[in-house]
Amino acid sequence: MGHAADRASDGEGLSAGELVPGFVPEDHLERALAGDRVLRAGWTWGLPREGHPEGAVGVHVGHLLDRIDAWGELPRRRSELRFLALIHDALKHEVRDWQPKTGENLHAMRARRHGERYTSDERLLSTLELHDRPYTLWRRLRRTGELDERGFIRMLERVADPPLFLRFVELDGSTEGKNPDPVHWLTGELRRRGVA
Repeated sequence: MGHAADRASDGEGLSAGELVPGFVPEDHLERALAGDRVLRAGWTWGLPREGHPEGAVGVHVGHLLDRIDAWGELPRRRSELRFLALIHDALKHEVRDWQPKTGENLHAMRARRHGERYTSDERLLSTLELHDRPYTLWRRLRRTGELDERGFIRMLERVADPPLFLRFVELDGSTEGKNPDPVHWLTGELRRRGVA
């Protein structure tokens, strides 16, 4: 599972607000997430790296929660984005480095599976599962000069709520260390296709 320093501790003895700076659970669902041992361990995982100079997943999540507040989202959308932010990267510590990073061994698929413990809302679950897919498609486009059209269409077919999906991708891509180009590209592609 990577270097020992990369491994997650269990966050034992720390409050949710220490693991995710500034996080104060706002409802029964967030209180359940705050006490989830798997998520707590995931929030402790990570060292500074490309795209995540802040290091630990929990610090990244704290930045996302701050951004949601700054955006002034309506209550329902705010709640949805907070749920997604709290879970989306928290399963990175469970990815098996010695196996291919596909299917069930993707952190995003693991996030979806964990999210299924808390909701059956496919809009949220498909967003968790696919939140990194636009970046993967963009990187391949940059490398080959050609869009994986079939892959893009498959992604769109799986996304249950394109505006929520795009908003979360914008959120996740808004923090320090993230390249804004993939988000701009996705926004343009969705507009061109009349999706968002």
